[in-house]
Amino acid sequence: MTEQRIPVWVKALDPLSQFGLVHTLRVRPEVCLLSDDELDVLVSRRTAPPVVALVAVDALDTGAAQVLREVAHRGCQRTVLIGGAIDDDALLGAVDLGVSGVLRRADATPDRVVRLVQAAATNDGSLPPMLLGRLLGNVTRLPVQRSTQSGQSVLSDRETQVLRLVADGKDTQEIARTLSYSERTVKNVLHDVTSRLQLRNRSHAVAYALRQGFI
Repeated sequence: MTEQRIPVWVKALDPLSQFGLVHTLRVRPEVCLLSDDELDVLVSRRTAPPVVALVAVDALDTGAAQVLREVAHRGCQRTVLIGGAIDDDALLGAVDLGVSGVLRRADATPDRVVRLVQAAATNDGSLPPMLLGRLLGNVTRLPVQRSTQSGQSVLSDRETQVLRLVADGKDTQEIARTLSYSERTVKNVLHDVTSRLQLRNRSHAVAYALRQGFI
């Protein structure tokens, strides 16, 4: 059976990056590129697969933040960011704006871009180890929406184990192998945590767990 292609909407702040990403991804069988009009049509369908927004910027400045807000406003549920300069403040801001995967422009080979898009499509977005470490090192500065219902801010032992391994930089497959769980179980655990605590993605969930002293 043919694997469903991932719908991807590319948005870059400069025409050259836009052309380069579109040209690179157009020939990849894993993805299906969307125009602006096609994006609007697809996100209006409740049964449509989630669209991955691939955003390319030189630096996470005011203009880039505006693009990320536009991405969310247009209904893209998964966002991958390719950036030139990504400092600590920018990384924290990107996570807070819903970015689930980050790739440095210098590391953005076609295969790496596609792998990150695939990870985002399955809600397995990831940060490069160095950037993840910096995020965790500055976790106390990341705003978190805590649940107001009694008891819902506490993580179970299983949730804590999974988030600790995410913090170690392990992907879904590695976590499942380490804990002798199925990959579906790991994904369900992460989904339950992010949904219950109103967190944006797994990176935000790790930040929450560290800030609250759970891991």
